[in-house]
Amino acid sequence: MLFNSLDFLIFFPVVTLIYFLIPHKIRYIWLLICSYYFYMCWNAAYALLLFTSTAITYASGLAIQAAGKHEENDPERLKSKGFVAISFILNLTILIFFKYTGFIIDNLNLLFGRFGMELVIPKFDILLPVGISFYIFQALSYTVDAYRGDVKVERNFLKYAVFVSFFPQLVAGPIERSSRLLNQFNDRHKFDYDRVCKGLMMMVWGFFQKMVIADRVAVFVNQIFNYYNYYSGLEIFIGMLFFAVQIYCDFAGYSNIALGAAQVMGFDLMQNFTQPYLARSVAEFWKRWHISLTSWFRDYLYIPLGGNRKGKWIKYRNIMIIFLTSGLWHGANWTYVIWGGLNGAFQIVGAQTLNLRKRIKKAAGIREESWSYKMLATVITFLLVDFTWIFFRADNIEAAFSLIRQMFSGFRPWILIDGSLYAMGLSFIDFWIGMIAIAVLLAVDILHSRNVHIREWIVKQNLWFRWGIYLLAVYSILIFGYYGPNFDATQFIYFQF
Repeated sequence: MLFNSLDFLIFFPVVTLIYFLIPHKIRYIWLLICSYYFYMCWNAAYALLLFTSTAITYASGLAIQAAGKHEENDPERLKSKGFVAISFILNLTILIFFKYTGFIIDNLNLLFGRFGMELVIPKFDILLPVGISFYIFQALSYTVDAYRGDVKVERNFLKYAVFVSFFPQLVAGPIERSSRLLNQFNDRHKFDYDRVCKGLMMMVWGFFQKMVIADRVAVFVNQIFNYYNYYSGLEIFIGMLFFAVQIYCDFAGYSNIALGAAQVMGFDLMQNFTQPYLARSVAEFWKRWHISLTSWFRDYLYIPLGGNRKGKWIKYRNIMIIFLTSGLWHGANWTYVIWGGLNGAFQIVGAQTLNLRKRIKKAAGIREESWSYKMLATVITFLLVDFTWIFFRADNIEAAFSLIRQMFSGFRPWILIDGSLYAMGLSFIDFWIGMIAIAVLLAVDILHSRNVHIREWIVKQNLWFRWGIYLLAVYSILIFGYYGPNFDATQFIYFQF
C-alpha cells in the first residue's frame, strides 16, 4: 500500500479514528493488526519474514536480560555477547539471502570465469521484500541497545512487534531506536487538534514533494538516464541536477508523510532530513541526509570500530568502512558501493586538506563568514554530492562512466532556448511547473534553516487564514501533481532498499 494511493487515503483515516475511539490498553494491538495488514498489501507471505525478525530479536532481548549484567571482562558477559551475535547472524542471513543472493552469484560466476574455470552457479530470481533493510536494522538496534543497557527489555511480545512493524515508518524509515519509539506505545495519546493539524500539514508537504516535484522531474530523469547515448553535455547535466531533486523529494517526501501520520496519532518519529542540500561540506551533508541510517552506522559500527579515538588514519579507515557498507546496504550493485566510497573519500579529502584550505583562505583574504563564501561552499558541496548520484542512479558501472563521458562532450547551451528541453518527456508547462515547485522547495528549506517554523506559524493564525492555506496546499497537489498518462501511484525510490 503506497502512501500516494487511494487505498492509503482510506486506510489512514479509518485507522486513526478507531485508534482514538478504542481504550488505551488495546491500542497497540490495533496498531499491530493495521501495520501487518499494511505490509501484507504488498506480499502477504513476506509478513512471515517480518515476524521472524521480530521473534529473533525479541528472544535475544529476553536472553540478554536472563544472562544478567556483568563486568566487561567477566566470562559470563560472553553469554550476552553470544546472544547478540546469534541475533545478528540470523537477521543478516535473512537479509543477505533475499537481497544479495543474485549479486553474490553473479560475482562468483564472474570470478571463476576470469580464471577459466567451468564452474557456473545457476542464478535464480528472489523477490526482494519491501523495506527488509529498514525493519531488520531497526530490530537489530534493539538487540544492541538491550545488551548495552540503553533500553529496558520489552517482555510484551505484541508491544515489541508493533515497534518493529509500526506502519508509518515500516518500509522506508526513519529507522527508529527502541529508546525513542518503544515506550511511546505506553503513552496515552489524546486527540489534540493543533497536533493533528501539524501532522496533516507535514503529510501534505510530503505529498507535494513526492507528487508535484519528484514524480514530475522523474520523467525527465528517466529519459536522460535510460537513453543517455542520445544526449550529451547540458542535457545530461540537467538530468543529473534533476535526479538530485527527485531523490531528495521522493525520500524526504516519504519521511514527511511518515512523520506526519505518526504525529497525527501522537507519536514522535525522528527527523530524517534537515535541508541537506544547504550543507557546506560532504561531511555536513551526511549529518543532514538520511539521519536515521547515518546515526545507526555511527552508533552500531563506526564507534565500535574505534570511531575517531584511535588516530587519524584509523578514523579514515572507519569512515570508508561505514560508507562502503552504506553503499552496499542501499543495493546489491557495485554502483552503490562506488557511490558510498566516493562519499567517504570526499570526507577524507576534506578532513585531510582542512588546514591547507584554511591557510589558503587566510592568505587570499577570504572571509568564511561572508555570504559569498557560504554560497560557494554550498554549491561546490551540492555538485560533489550530485556527481556521486550518477553512480546511484545508473543501472551499472559502464552506464555510469558513459554518462560522465557524455556529460563532458557536445555542450550545447542553445537547448535552453530552442525548445529541446521540452522534448525530453515534460511539456513546456510541466517543466516550468516543476521549476516553480523546486523554487518553493528551496524557499521552504532556507526558511527552515533560519529557524522559521512554518507549521507553528500557520496554526497560530486566524481560522479563515489557516484553512485558506490548507485548501491551497491540497488543491495545489490535486491540480499540479504529476499524474501523466494512465496514472498509477508511483512507488517511492527507497522502497527497493
